[in-house]
Amino acid sequence: MGSVKNGYRERLVVAVDVGSTILRCHVYNSAAEICGSAEDKIKVLYPCRGHVELDPEVLWEQFVNVVKEAVKDARIHMSQVAGLGISTQRATFITWDKRTGKPFHNFISWQDLRAAELVSSWNSSLLLKAVHGSCKFLHFFTRRKRFLAASLINFTTQHVSLRLVWVLQNIPEVRQAADEGNCCFGTIDTWLLYKLTDGSVHATDYSNASGTAIFDPYLMSWSSFLCSLLSIPLSLFPPVENTSHSFGVVNPSIFGTPIPIRALVADQQAAMFGQCCFDVGDVKLTMGTGTFMAINTGNNLHTSIAGLYPLVGWKIGNEVVCIAEGNASDIGTAIKWAQELNLYTDVADTEEMARSVPDSGGICFVPSFTGLQAPVNDPYACASFMGLKPSTSKSHLVRAILESVAFRNKQLYDTMRRETSIKISKIRADGGVSNNSFVMQMTADLLGQVIDKPKHTDMSSLGAAFLAGLGVGVWSSKEELKKLRQPEVLFEPQRKPKDYEKAMSEWELALQRCSNWYNDF
Repeated sequence: MGSVKNGYRERLVVAVDVGSTILRCHVYNSAAEICGSAEDKIKVLYPCRGHVELDPEVLWEQFVNVVKEAVKDARIHMSQVAGLGISTQRATFITWDKRTGKPFHNFISWQDLRAAELVSSWNSSLLLKAVHGSCKFLHFFTRRKRFLAASLINFTTQHVSLRLVWVLQNIPEVRQAADEGNCCFGTIDTWLLYKLTDGSVHATDYSNASGTAIFDPYLMSWSSFLCSLLSIPLSLFPPVENTSHSFGVVNPSIFGTPIPIRALVADQQAAMFGQCCFDVGDVKLTMGTGTFMAINTGNNLHTSIAGLYPLVGWKIGNEVVCIAEGNASDIGTAIKWAQELNLYTDVADTEEMARSVPDSGGICFVPSFTGLQAPVNDPYACASFMGLKPSTSKSHLVRAILESVAFRNKQLYDTMRRETSIKISKIRADGGVSNNSFVMQMTADLLGQVIDKPKHTDMSSLGAAFLAGLGVGVWSSKEELKKLRQPEVLFEPQRKPKDYEKAMSEWELALQRCSNWYNDF
Protein backbone atom coordinates (compact mmCIF):
# COMPACT_ATOMS: atom_id res chain seq x y z
CA MET A 1 0.00 0.00 0.00
CA GLY A 2 1.07 3.63 -0.61
CA SER A 3 2.25 6.31 1.79
CA VAL A 4 4.57 4.29 3.97
CA LYS A 5 7.00 6.66 5.67
CA ASN A 6 9.93 5.75 7.92
CA GLY A 7 8.53 2.26 8.42
CA TYR A 8 5.04 3.32 9.52
CA ARG A 9 1.85 4.02 7.66
CA GLU A 10 1.47 7.77 7.36
CA ARG A 11 -1.68 9.45 8.62
CA LEU A 12 -3.47 11.24 5.83
CA VAL A 13 -6.19 13.85 5.56
CA VAL A 14 -9.13 13.62 3.17
CA ALA A 15 -10.75 16.86 2.02
CA VAL A 16 -13.88 17.19 -0.08
CA ASP A 17 -14.82 20.43 -1.80
CA VAL A 18 -18.42 20.75 -2.97
CA GLY A 19 -18.20 23.65 -5.42
CA SER A 20 -20.85 25.12 -7.68
CA THR A 21 -19.81 23.05 -10.71
CA ILE A 22 -17.42 20.33 -9.47
CA LEU A 23 -17.38 17.97 -6.47
CA ARG A 24 -13.73 17.19 -5.75
CA CYS A 25 -11.90 15.01 -3.23
CA HIS A 26 -8.16 15.02 -2.52
CA VAL A 27 -6.09 12.86 -0.17
CA TYR A 28 -3.21 14.88 1.38
CA ASN A 29 -0.08 13.67 3.13
CA SER A 30 1.74 15.57 5.89
CA ALA A 31 3.72 17.57 3.28
CA ALA A 32 0.33 18.79 1.93
CA GLU A 33 0.97 16.87 -1.29
CA ILE A 34 -1.97 15.29 -3.12
CA CYS A 35 -1.67 11.49 -3.04
CA GLY A 36 -5.00 10.67 -4.66
CA SER A 37 -7.94 12.49 -6.22
CA ALA A 38 -11.39 12.04 -7.68
CA GLU A 39 -14.03 14.42 -8.97
CA ASP A 40 -17.53 14.50 -10.37
CA LYS A 41 -19.63 17.18 -12.03
CA ILE A 42 -22.34 18.71 -9.85
CA LYS A 43 -25.72 17.94 -11.39
CA VAL A 44 -27.54 21.28 -11.36
CA LEU A 45 -31.30 21.33 -11.99
CA TYR A 46 -33.23 24.21 -13.58
CA PRO A 47 -36.88 23.23 -13.00
CA CYS A 48 -38.19 26.59 -14.24
CA ARG A 49 -36.99 30.08 -15.06
CA GLY A 50 -34.90 31.58 -12.26
CA HIS A 51 -34.97 28.34 -10.17
CA VAL A 52 -31.61 26.60 -9.55
CA GLU A 53 -31.58 23.36 -7.50
CA LEU A 54 -29.54 20.27 -6.55
CA ASP A 55 -30.99 16.85 -5.75
CA PRO A 56 -29.83 16.04 -2.16
CA GLU A 57 -29.75 12.26 -2.66
CA VAL A 58 -27.77 12.55 -5.90
CA LEU A 59 -25.29 14.89 -4.19
CA TRP A 60 -24.94 12.49 -1.25
CA GLU A 61 -24.27 9.56 -3.58
CA GLN A 62 -21.66 11.60 -5.50
CA PHE A 63 -19.99 12.64 -2.22
CA VAL A 64 -19.59 9.04 -1.02
CA ASN A 65 -18.30 7.93 -4.44
CA VAL A 66 -15.62 10.64 -4.78
CA VAL A 67 -14.24 9.85 -1.31
CA LYS A 68 -14.04 6.12 -2.15
CA GLU A 69 -12.47 6.84 -5.55
CA ALA A 70 -9.87 9.28 -4.15
CA VAL A 71 -8.82 6.85 -1.41
CA LYS A 72 -8.59 4.09 -4.04
CA ASP A 73 -6.53 6.43 -6.27
CA ALA A 74 -4.15 7.07 -3.34
CA ARG A 75 -3.78 3.28 -2.91
CA ILE A 76 -4.30 3.46 0.84
CA HIS A 77 -6.64 1.90 3.41
CA MET A 78 -9.55 3.96 4.74
CA SER A 79 -8.11 3.23 8.21
CA GLN A 80 -5.14 5.51 7.33
CA VAL A 81 -7.43 8.54 7.09
CA ALA A 82 -6.79 10.59 10.24
CA GLY A 83 -9.53 13.10 9.58
CA LEU A 84 -12.05 14.43 7.08
CA GLY A 85 -12.50 18.11 6.16
CA ILE A 86 -15.46 19.35 4.12
CA SER A 87 -15.59 22.62 2.20
CA THR A 88 -18.88 23.60 0.56
CA GLN A 89 -20.48 26.25 -1.62
CA ARG A 90 -22.28 28.70 0.60
CA ALA A 91 -25.90 29.80 0.96
CA THR A 92 -27.28 26.71 -0.82
CA PHE A 93 -29.75 25.17 1.61
CA ILE A 94 -32.33 22.48 2.28
CA THR A 95 -34.92 21.67 4.94
CA TRP A 96 -35.88 18.20 6.13
CA ASP A 97 -38.13 16.32 8.53
CA LYS A 98 -36.44 15.99 11.93
CA ARG A 99 -38.12 12.64 12.65
CA THR A 100 -37.64 10.85 9.32
CA GLY A 101 -34.63 12.71 7.87
CA LYS A 102 -36.54 13.06 4.59
CA PRO A 103 -35.95 16.33 2.67
CA PHE A 104 -38.98 18.53 2.03
CA HIS A 105 -37.51 19.85 -1.24
CA ASN A 106 -34.30 19.95 -3.29
CA PHE A 107 -31.35 22.13 -2.32
CA ILE A 108 -32.07 25.72 -3.35
CA SER A 109 -28.86 27.10 -4.85
CA TRP A 110 -27.19 30.40 -3.98
CA GLN A 111 -27.67 31.20 -7.70
CA ASP A 112 -31.47 30.76 -7.47
CA LEU A 113 -33.59 33.85 -8.24
CA ARG A 114 -37.04 32.70 -7.06
CA ALA A 115 -36.99 35.22 -4.20
CA ALA A 116 -36.18 38.23 -6.46
CA GLU A 117 -39.67 39.65 -6.09
CA LEU A 118 -39.59 39.21 -2.29
CA VAL A 119 -36.16 40.88 -2.20
CA SER A 120 -37.47 43.82 -4.18
CA SER A 121 -40.61 44.28 -2.06
CA TRP A 122 -38.71 43.95 1.24
CA ASN A 123 -35.99 46.39 0.18
CA SER A 124 -38.60 49.02 -0.70
CA SER A 125 -40.89 48.27 2.28
CA LEU A 126 -41.82 50.78 4.95
CA LEU A 127 -40.92 48.21 7.60
CA LEU A 128 -37.30 47.97 6.40
CA LYS A 129 -37.09 51.76 6.18
CA ALA A 130 -38.32 51.89 9.81
CA VAL A 131 -35.64 49.33 10.80
CA HIS A 132 -32.97 51.43 9.03
CA GLY A 133 -34.14 54.60 10.77
CA SER A 134 -34.34 53.16 14.28
CA CYS A 135 -30.96 51.40 13.93
CA LYS A 136 -29.33 54.64 12.71
CA PHE A 137 -30.76 56.29 15.83
CA LEU A 138 -29.42 53.50 18.08
CA HIS A 139 -26.01 53.66 16.39
CA PHE A 140 -25.85 57.42 16.92
CA PHE A 141 -26.30 56.98 20.68
CA THR A 142 -24.43 53.71 21.28
CA ARG A 143 -21.78 53.79 18.47
CA ARG A 144 -22.20 50.01 18.25
CA LYS A 145 -21.24 48.67 14.85
CA ARG A 146 -24.02 46.08 14.77
CA PHE A 147 -26.61 48.90 14.75
CA LEU A 148 -24.75 50.59 11.89
CA ALA A 149 -24.76 47.26 10.01
CA ALA A 150 -28.49 46.81 10.65
CA SER A 151 -29.17 50.38 9.45
CA LEU A 152 -27.57 49.45 6.11
CA ILE A 153 -29.15 46.01 5.68
CA ASN A 154 -30.54 45.25 2.24
CA PHE A 155 -31.59 41.81 1.07
CA THR A 156 -30.22 40.06 -2.02
CA THR A 157 -31.22 36.83 -3.76
CA GLN A 158 -27.88 35.31 -2.69
CA HIS A 159 -28.84 35.60 0.99
CA VAL A 160 -30.54 32.50 2.37
CA SER A 161 -33.01 34.64 4.35
CA LEU A 162 -35.62 35.48 1.71
CA ARG A 163 -35.21 32.21 -0.20
CA LEU A 164 -36.04 30.47 3.10
CA VAL A 165 -39.03 32.81 3.57
CA TRP A 166 -40.14 31.80 0.04
CA VAL A 167 -39.96 28.11 1.07
CA LEU A 168 -41.97 28.73 4.25
CA GLN A 169 -44.60 30.62 2.26
CA ASN A 170 -44.83 28.26 -0.72
CA ILE A 171 -44.26 24.73 0.64
CA PRO A 172 -47.02 24.07 3.23
CA GLU A 173 -45.40 20.98 4.79
CA VAL A 174 -42.26 23.00 5.62
CA ARG A 175 -44.31 25.70 7.36
CA GLN A 176 -46.27 23.05 9.27
CA ALA A 177 -43.13 21.16 10.34
CA ALA A 178 -41.46 24.44 11.34
CA ASP A 179 -44.46 25.41 13.48
CA GLU A 180 -44.39 21.95 15.12
CA GLY A 181 -40.62 22.14 15.78
CA ASN A 182 -40.09 19.21 13.42
CA CYS A 183 -38.06 20.98 10.70
CA CYS A 184 -34.27 21.03 10.27
CA PHE A 185 -32.51 23.66 8.19
CA GLY A 186 -29.10 23.02 6.73
CA THR A 187 -26.58 24.35 4.25
CA ILE A 188 -24.73 21.64 2.25
CA ASP A 189 -22.17 21.01 5.04
CA THR A 190 -24.95 20.44 7.59
CA TRP A 191 -26.81 17.99 5.35
CA LEU A 192 -23.63 16.01 4.57
CA LEU A 193 -22.70 15.88 8.28
CA TYR A 194 -26.22 14.68 9.10
CA LYS A 195 -25.96 11.93 6.47
CA LEU A 196 -22.39 10.93 7.41
CA THR A 197 -23.37 10.52 11.07
CA ASP A 198 -26.56 8.64 10.12
CA GLY A 199 -28.78 11.46 11.39
CA SER A 200 -27.15 11.82 14.79
CA VAL A 201 -25.48 15.24 14.32
CA HIS A 202 -27.19 18.47 13.23
CA ALA A 203 -24.52 21.20 13.21
CA THR A 204 -22.64 23.77 11.14
CA ASP A 205 -19.59 25.98 11.66
CA TYR A 206 -19.20 29.75 12.01
CA SER A 207 -17.95 30.31 8.43
CA ASN A 208 -20.95 28.57 6.86
CA ALA A 209 -23.43 30.13 9.30
CA SER A 210 -22.14 33.64 8.59
CA GLY A 211 -22.53 33.00 4.84
CA THR A 212 -26.30 32.58 5.21
CA ALA A 213 -26.92 36.25 6.20
CA ILE A 214 -29.26 34.94 8.96
CA PHE A 215 -26.36 34.77 11.41
CA ASP A 216 -25.32 37.80 13.45
CA PRO A 217 -21.49 37.86 13.38
CA TYR A 218 -21.46 40.66 15.97
CA LEU A 219 -23.20 38.41 18.52
CA MET A 220 -21.83 35.14 17.04
CA SER A 221 -25.30 33.58 17.02
CA TRP A 222 -28.33 33.15 14.76
CA SER A 223 -30.10 36.49 14.46
CA SER A 224 -33.25 36.42 16.60
CA PHE A 225 -33.98 39.97 15.37
CA LEU A 226 -33.91 39.01 11.67
CA CYS A 227 -35.83 35.78 12.31
CA SER A 228 -38.61 37.61 14.12
CA LEU A 229 -38.68 40.28 11.38
CA LEU A 230 -39.09 37.57 8.69
CA SER A 231 -41.18 35.10 10.77
CA ILE A 232 -38.56 32.33 10.60
CA PRO A 233 -38.61 30.01 13.66
CA LEU A 234 -35.16 29.87 15.33
CA SER A 235 -35.78 26.18 16.08
CA LEU A 236 -34.89 25.32 12.44
CA PHE A 237 -31.23 26.20 12.79
CA PRO A 238 -28.35 23.91 13.80
CA PRO A 239 -25.92 24.60 16.66
CA VAL A 240 -22.84 26.51 15.42
CA GLU A 241 -19.42 25.03 16.21
CA ASN A 242 -15.78 26.00 15.64
CA THR A 243 -14.48 25.54 12.08
CA SER A 244 -11.85 23.05 13.25
CA HIS A 245 -13.89 20.91 15.64
CA SER A 246 -14.69 17.30 16.46
CA PHE A 247 -18.02 17.03 14.62
CA GLY A 248 -18.37 13.29 15.26
CA VAL A 249 -17.34 10.25 13.24
CA VAL A 250 -18.52 8.84 9.94
CA ASN A 251 -20.86 5.90 10.47
CA PRO A 252 -18.66 2.81 9.78
CA SER A 253 -21.28 1.37 7.40
CA ILE A 254 -20.44 4.13 4.85
CA PHE A 255 -16.67 3.70 4.35
CA GLY A 256 -16.04 0.53 6.36
CA THR A 257 -14.32 2.38 9.20
CA PRO A 258 -15.20 5.30 11.51
CA ILE A 259 -13.45 8.44 10.20
CA PRO A 260 -13.29 11.56 12.42
CA ILE A 261 -15.01 14.61 10.84
CA ARG A 262 -12.71 17.43 11.90
CA ALA A 263 -13.58 20.50 9.81
CA LEU A 264 -16.60 22.08 8.15
CA VAL A 265 -15.82 25.29 6.29
CA ALA A 266 -17.42 27.50 3.63
CA ASP A 267 -15.53 27.33 0.33
CA GLN A 268 -14.29 30.94 0.13
CA GLN A 269 -13.10 30.96 3.72
CA ALA A 270 -11.48 27.56 3.07
CA ALA A 271 -9.61 29.00 0.08
CA MET A 272 -8.45 31.90 2.26
CA PHE A 273 -7.13 29.43 4.84
CA GLY A 274 -5.51 27.26 2.13
CA GLN A 275 -3.75 30.36 0.77
CA CYS A 276 -2.39 31.02 4.30
CA CYS A 277 -3.94 34.51 4.33
CA PHE A 278 -3.62 34.54 8.11
CA ASP A 279 -2.58 38.19 8.59
CA VAL A 280 -4.62 41.41 8.59
CA GLY A 281 -4.49 42.95 5.10
CA ASP A 282 -3.99 39.64 3.28
CA VAL A 283 -6.25 39.47 0.21
CA LYS A 284 -7.51 36.31 -1.47
CA LEU A 285 -8.93 36.43 -5.02
CA THR A 286 -10.80 33.30 -6.08
CA MET A 287 -11.97 33.11 -9.68
CA GLY A 288 -14.14 30.06 -10.28
CA THR A 289 -17.83 29.98 -11.21
CA GLY A 290 -17.89 33.44 -9.62
CA THR A 291 -15.17 35.82 -8.45
CA PHE A 292 -14.73 36.31 -4.72
CA MET A 293 -12.33 38.86 -3.31
CA ALA A 294 -11.82 38.86 0.45
CA ILE A 295 -9.56 40.72 2.87
CA ASN A 296 -8.52 39.52 6.33
CA THR A 297 -9.78 42.13 8.83
CA GLY A 298 -8.46 40.33 11.93
CA ASN A 299 -10.94 40.17 14.79
CA ASN A 300 -12.72 43.32 13.57
CA LEU A 301 -15.95 42.94 11.61
CA HIS A 302 -16.16 45.35 8.70
CA THR A 303 -19.41 47.31 8.36
CA SER A 304 -20.00 47.97 4.67
CA ILE A 305 -21.76 50.79 2.85
CA ALA A 306 -21.29 49.54 -0.73
CA GLY A 307 -22.19 45.87 -0.45
CA LEU A 308 -19.05 44.12 0.85
CA TYR A 309 -20.16 41.71 3.53
CA PRO A 310 -18.61 40.96 6.90
CA LEU A 311 -18.09 37.24 7.45
CA VAL A 312 -16.47 34.97 9.98
CA GLY A 313 -13.44 33.56 8.17
CA TRP A 314 -12.86 30.77 10.70
CA LYS A 315 -12.91 30.11 14.40
CA ILE A 316 -10.26 27.86 15.92
CA GLY A 317 -10.29 27.59 19.70
CA ASN A 318 -10.77 31.14 20.98
CA GLU A 319 -9.38 32.77 17.84
CA VAL A 320 -11.96 34.37 15.54
CA VAL A 321 -10.76 35.73 12.18
CA CYS A 322 -13.11 38.00 10.22
CA ILE A 323 -13.08 38.85 6.53
CA ALA A 324 -14.77 41.44 4.30
CA GLU A 325 -15.79 40.03 0.94
CA GLY A 326 -17.19 41.17 -2.38
CA ASN A 327 -18.21 38.97 -5.27
CA ALA A 328 -19.11 38.87 -8.96
CA SER A 329 -21.18 35.77 -9.52
CA ASP A 330 -20.88 34.94 -13.24
CA ILE A 331 -17.20 34.93 -14.16
CA GLY A 332 -16.47 31.26 -14.86
CA THR A 333 -20.07 30.88 -16.02
CA ALA A 334 -19.50 33.45 -18.80
CA ILE A 335 -16.28 31.78 -19.97
CA LYS A 336 -17.97 28.35 -20.06
CA TRP A 337 -21.01 29.82 -21.85
CA ALA A 338 -18.70 31.20 -24.58
CA GLN A 339 -17.32 27.68 -25.08
CA GLU A 340 -20.83 26.24 -25.44
CA LEU A 341 -21.46 28.86 -28.17
CA ASN A 342 -18.30 27.57 -29.93
CA LEU A 343 -16.49 30.89 -29.58
CA TYR A 344 -13.47 28.73 -28.72
CA THR A 345 -12.69 25.00 -28.46
CA ASP A 346 -10.38 24.69 -25.46
CA VAL A 347 -10.27 27.10 -22.52
CA ALA A 348 -6.46 27.28 -22.98
CA ASP A 349 -7.08 28.90 -26.40
CA THR A 350 -8.74 31.98 -24.88
CA GLU A 351 -5.44 33.62 -23.85
CA GLU A 352 -4.01 33.33 -27.37
CA MET A 353 -7.26 34.57 -28.94
CA ALA A 354 -7.38 37.59 -26.58
CA ARG A 355 -3.76 38.46 -27.38
CA SER A 356 -4.28 38.02 -31.15
CA VAL A 357 -6.13 41.36 -31.27
CA PRO A 358 -4.76 44.68 -29.91
CA ASP A 359 -8.01 45.40 -28.02
CA SER A 360 -11.64 44.26 -27.89
CA GLY A 361 -12.54 46.39 -30.93
CA GLY A 362 -14.89 48.52 -28.86
CA ILE A 363 -16.85 45.48 -27.63
CA CYS A 364 -18.00 45.46 -24.00
CA PHE A 365 -19.27 42.33 -22.26
CA VAL A 366 -21.41 42.61 -19.14
CA PRO A 367 -21.05 39.38 -17.06
CA SER A 368 -24.47 39.39 -15.42
CA PHE A 369 -26.37 36.12 -15.85
CA THR A 370 -27.60 36.40 -12.25
CA GLY A 371 -27.39 40.16 -11.68
CA LEU A 372 -24.47 42.35 -10.59
CA GLN A 373 -23.22 42.33 -7.01
CA ALA A 374 -21.06 44.88 -5.13
CA PRO A 375 -20.54 47.71 -5.77
CA VAL A 376 -23.38 47.80 -8.39
CA ASN A 377 -25.88 45.69 -6.40
CA ASP A 378 -28.49 45.16 -9.15
CA PRO A 379 -30.16 41.70 -9.21
CA TYR A 380 -32.07 42.69 -12.37
CA ALA A 381 -29.07 43.60 -14.58
CA CYS A 382 -28.77 41.50 -17.76
CA ALA A 383 -25.74 39.99 -19.47
CA SER A 384 -24.90 41.44 -22.88
CA PHE A 385 -22.38 42.21 -25.59
CA MET A 386 -22.40 45.84 -26.66
CA GLY A 387 -20.72 47.60 -29.59
CA LEU A 388 -20.95 44.73 -32.10
CA LYS A 389 -19.87 45.53 -35.68
CA PRO A 390 -19.54 43.55 -38.93
CA SER A 391 -15.75 43.51 -38.27
CA THR A 392 -16.18 41.89 -34.82
CA SER A 393 -14.39 38.53 -34.66
CA LYS A 394 -14.56 35.65 -32.17
CA SER A 395 -11.25 36.89 -30.75
CA HIS A 396 -12.80 40.30 -29.99
CA LEU A 397 -15.71 38.60 -28.19
CA VAL A 398 -13.42 36.33 -26.17
CA ARG A 399 -11.15 39.25 -25.26
CA ALA A 400 -14.18 41.30 -24.15
CA ILE A 401 -15.29 38.45 -21.84
CA LEU A 402 -11.81 38.10 -20.29
CA GLU A 403 -11.49 41.89 -19.91
CA SER A 404 -14.83 41.97 -18.06
CA VAL A 405 -13.37 39.56 -15.46
CA ALA A 406 -10.42 41.90 -14.84
CA PHE A 407 -12.68 44.98 -14.75
CA ARG A 408 -14.94 43.36 -12.13
CA ASN A 409 -11.80 42.49 -10.11
CA LYS A 410 -10.78 46.16 -10.25
CA GLN A 411 -14.26 47.27 -9.09
CA LEU A 412 -14.14 44.89 -6.13
CA TYR A 413 -10.58 45.88 -5.24
CA ASP A 414 -11.34 49.61 -5.32
CA THR A 415 -14.45 49.07 -3.17
CA MET A 416 -12.43 47.03 -0.68
CA ARG A 417 -9.66 49.63 -0.41
CA ARG A 418 -12.11 52.52 -0.11
CA GLU A 419 -14.26 50.82 2.51
CA THR A 420 -11.81 49.02 4.79
CA SER A 421 -8.83 51.44 4.69
CA ILE A 422 -6.66 48.45 5.58
CA LYS A 423 -3.15 48.39 4.11
CA ILE A 424 -3.02 45.47 1.69
CA SER A 425 -0.09 43.19 2.51
CA LYS A 426 -0.38 40.54 -0.20
CA ILE A 427 -2.76 39.26 -2.88
CA ARG A 428 -3.08 35.55 -3.63
CA ALA A 429 -5.21 34.14 -6.44
CA ASP A 430 -6.79 30.74 -7.03
CA GLY A 431 -9.71 29.04 -8.78
CA GLY A 432 -9.88 27.72 -12.36
CA VAL A 433 -9.87 31.16 -14.04
CA SER A 434 -6.61 32.06 -12.25
CA ASN A 435 -4.93 29.66 -14.70
CA ASN A 436 -5.68 32.21 -17.45
CA SER A 437 -2.57 34.39 -17.66
CA PHE A 438 -4.32 37.10 -19.74
CA VAL A 439 -6.87 37.70 -16.95
CA MET A 440 -4.17 37.48 -14.27
CA GLN A 441 -1.80 39.93 -15.98
CA MET A 442 -4.55 42.45 -16.73
CA THR A 443 -5.76 42.20 -13.11
CA ALA A 444 -2.22 42.80 -11.79
CA ASP A 445 -1.94 45.85 -14.09
CA LEU A 446 -5.32 47.28 -13.06
CA LEU A 447 -4.68 46.74 -9.34
CA GLY A 448 -1.06 47.92 -9.56
CA GLN A 449 -0.17 44.97 -7.30
CA VAL A 450 1.86 41.76 -7.50
CA ILE A 451 -0.45 38.72 -7.51
CA ASP A 452 0.82 35.35 -6.28
CA LYS A 453 -0.72 32.22 -7.81
CA PRO A 454 0.06 28.89 -6.11
CA LYS A 455 1.05 25.67 -7.82
CA HIS A 456 -2.31 24.01 -7.09
CA THR A 457 -5.41 26.14 -7.44
CA ASP A 458 -7.79 23.84 -5.46
CA MET A 459 -7.42 26.05 -2.42
CA SER A 460 -10.84 25.32 -0.89
CA SER A 461 -9.91 21.67 -0.66
CA LEU A 462 -6.45 22.45 0.77
CA GLY A 463 -7.98 24.83 3.34
CA ALA A 464 -10.42 22.14 4.51
CA ALA A 465 -7.49 19.70 4.73
CA PHE A 466 -5.37 22.18 6.72
CA LEU A 467 -8.23 22.81 9.18
CA ALA A 468 -8.93 19.08 9.64
CA GLY A 469 -5.20 18.29 9.85
CA LEU A 470 -4.69 20.87 12.61
CA GLY A 471 -7.58 19.21 14.47
CA VAL A 472 -6.03 15.73 14.39
CA GLY A 473 -2.40 16.80 14.87
CA VAL A 474 -1.10 16.10 11.34
CA TRP A 475 0.07 19.75 11.49
CA SER A 476 0.72 21.66 14.68
CA SER A 477 0.55 25.37 13.76
CA LYS A 478 -0.28 27.94 11.11
CA GLU A 479 3.46 28.73 10.86
CA GLU A 480 4.02 25.13 9.76
CA LEU A 481 1.25 25.48 7.14
CA LYS A 482 2.86 28.63 5.66
CA LYS A 483 5.98 26.60 4.89
CA LEU A 484 3.91 24.01 3.00
CA ARG A 485 2.28 26.48 0.61
CA GLN A 486 3.83 26.32 -2.88
CA PRO A 487 3.81 29.52 -4.99
CA GLU A 488 4.08 28.89 -8.73
CA VAL A 489 4.04 32.25 -10.49
CA LEU A 490 4.05 35.95 -9.56
CA PHE A 491 2.21 38.35 -11.85
CA GLU A 492 3.81 41.78 -11.62
CA PRO A 493 2.20 44.93 -13.08
CA GLN A 494 3.52 45.60 -16.62
CA ARG A 495 1.21 48.47 -17.59
CA LYS A 496 -0.20 51.37 -15.59
CA PRO A 497 -3.87 51.31 -14.46
CA LYS A 498 -4.48 54.57 -16.37
CA ASP A 499 -3.69 52.75 -19.67
CA TYR A 500 -7.04 51.00 -19.18
CA GLU A 501 -9.09 54.04 -18.13
CA LYS A 502 -10.86 54.59 -21.47
CA ALA A 503 -11.77 50.90 -21.94
CA MET A 504 -12.96 50.61 -18.34
CA SER A 505 -15.12 53.75 -18.47
CA GLU A 506 -16.78 52.42 -21.68
CA TRP A 507 -17.37 49.10 -19.91
CA GLU A 508 -18.88 50.86 -16.88
CA LEU A 509 -21.23 52.70 -19.25
CA ALA A 510 -22.28 49.29 -20.64
CA LEU A 511 -23.06 48.16 -17.07
CA GLN A 512 -25.40 51.13 -16.66
CA ARG A 513 -27.19 50.31 -19.93
CA CYS A 514 -27.86 46.78 -18.66
CA SER A 515 -29.24 47.82 -15.29
CA ASN A 516 -32.73 46.89 -14.09
CA TRP A 517 -33.42 44.86 -17.26
CA TYR A 518 -35.39 41.98 -15.72
CA ASN A 519 -38.24 42.77 -13.40
CA ASP A 520 -40.77 40.07 -14.15
CA PHE A 521 -39.70 37.15 -11.93
